[in-house]
Amino acid sequence: MSDTFTTTTHQSWFSRIGNSFAGVLIGLALIVGMIVLLFWNEGRAVQTEKALAEGAGAVVLVENAPVDPANEGKLIHVTGPVVTSQVLTDDAFGIQAEGIRLARHVEMFQWVEEESSKTQTKLGGGEETVTTYTYKKEWKEGRVDSSEFKQPDNHQNPQAALDSQVFQIDDGKLGDFVLTKSVLDDVGGANAYPIKSADLDAVKAANPLGVPVSLADGVIVASQQPASPSVGDLKIAYQLIPLGDISVIAQQSGDSFAPYQTKAGDTLQLVESGVVAAPAMFKAAADENNIITWIIRGVGMLLLITGFALVTGPLSVIASVLPFLGSIVGFGTGIIAWIMGLTVGTLTIATAWLFYRPLLSLIIVAAGAALVFGIIQLGKARTKGKAASTAPA
Repeated sequence: MSDTFTTTTHQSWFSRIGNSFAGVLIGLALIVGMIVLLFWNEGRAVQTEKALAEGAGAVVLVENAPVDPANEGKLIHVTGPVVTSQVLTDDAFGIQAEGIRLARHVEMFQWVEEESSKTQTKLGGGEETVTTYTYKKEWKEGRVDSSEFKQPDNHQNPQAALDSQVFQIDDGKLGDFVLTKSVLDDVGGANAYPIKSADLDAVKAANPLGVPVSLADGVIVASQQPASPSVGDLKIAYQLIPLGDISVIAQQSGDSFAPYQTKAGDTLQLVESGVVAAPAMFKAAADENNIITWIIRGVGMLLLITGFALVTGPLSVIASVLPFLGSIVGFGTGIIAWIMGLTVGTLTIATAWLFYRPLLSLIIVAAGAALVFGIIQLGKARTKGKAASTAPA
C-alpha cells in the first residue's frame, strides 16, 4: 500500500461565507485576549524586574556550613558541592550512576503523518482543497496516536513497551543545608550518559522487554534487527546531571531553603550549576525575564494580526466570486490586518508602560518631544538661511 494518501474536498461560496463570519467572532475574542495579555505581560515584566532588584540588594553571602540561625528568613547566597548517600538506579536495565538526576529517554520506531494542502479558489467563490498525507517511519520519543491518522490502516503504532522516566535524589545536602525538591528540580547541566560495553551483560540480564538488546554509541537498542528496525523497536538513551558544585539564592528556612517573598510580589529562588556569584545569577534571571517578555510580545502581536485578519476575512470571501478580485481584496485586508495588529499592539504596550512605568514613560515622551522640537527649530533655521541667501542684495 502506498505511504502517500490524497484527498480532495470542496467548499461552496455560501459555506465559506458562513465560516468567515464565525471567524469574525473568534477574531474579536483574539483581539481582546491579546490586548489583555500584552498589558499583563508588561506588568509581569516590571514586577519581576523589581523583585530581582530587591533581591540583589538584600541577598547575603553565607558559608554552607555551619548553618547560622542569625540568617533565618533572610535571602541568602550559598555555593558548594552537592553530597548524597543515594545512587541513582534504573531497575529496568540495572543502570546505576552517581549524580543529582538521571533521565531515561525512550524513542520508538513508529509511523508519523505529514500533511500538506493546496487550496484553489474556483469561479463562483467555491474552494477546492487537495490534501496529501505522507507516512514515514521515524525514531520519536513518546507514542504518536496512529488512530488519529487520516489513513490509519497499515500505519498502526503499538504502545511503547517502556516509557521515559526521571530518577532524582531526594536526600541531597549542600554543606549543612538540606536541599529541597524544588531546589533539586531547578539544577540543570545534564550531559549524555552513554552506556559502556562492559555494562552490556548486566543490561541484558535485567532486560524486561522480551526483545534482544544491543548497544550503539552508548545507546541501548531493543530490536530483533538493529540495522533494520521495525515499528515498535526502542532506543533507550540516558542523561545525567552529575554531582558537583551548585549555587543557590533562596530564603534560609531552618537548615534548608524556601522561596523568598519580595515586597514587589514575586518569590525568588535561583539555582545554577557551578560556583556562580550572586550578581551573575541575578543578571541571568533578568536576561531570562527580558527574553520571556519579548517572546510574549511577539506572540501577542502575531495573534493580534491573526485576529484582525479573521475580522476582515468576510470581505475577501465575498469578493472571491471572481477569484482574481478575491486575491486583490485578500491582499489588501492582509495589509490592513498587519497595520492594525502592530498599531493596537504597540499602543497597548505603550499604555501599559504609562501605567506600570510612568516616570520612565514621561522621560521618553519628554525626550521625544525635545527631539521633535529640535528638528523643527533646525528646519526653521535652515529655511531662514536659504531665504537670506536667495534675497536680492
